Amino acid sequence: MNKNQIYIFKYINLYIFFTFVVRMNTSYEIEFLEDATEKLKAIAHPIRFLMIEMLYNAKEMSVTDVHEKLDIEQAVASHHLRILKNQNIVKVNRDGKNSFYSLSSDVYFNIIAALIPSS
Repeated sequence: MNKNQIYIFKYINLYIFFTFVVRMNTSYEIEFLEDATEKLKAIAHPIRFLMIEMLYNAKEMSVTDVHEKLDIEQAVASHHLRILKNQNIVKVNRDGKNSFYSLSSDVYFNIIAALIPSS
């Protein structure tokens, strides 16, 4: 599939989904559903999944801390943190040239924790 076909496929799926939701007479607004879906998509990546757990445990980490702990390139860590930041899942505190990331809410860790099998 090329990019246009993928875009059309995604658009059709969203249209079908939202048409279904509207027929259900749901109490949720479409805007809320779109926002929630985007947040879940941001969380649903193995690296970002681990980042959320690490930030919950450490409370605050720099990009350097994240890339060293996950053993990934710093650019990759920055990219994934930016995705989480754009969805307001993490917040950034700047100290000079350094940026420190933390979860904007423990709710995001609770989503992760709900998926971890209990032993």
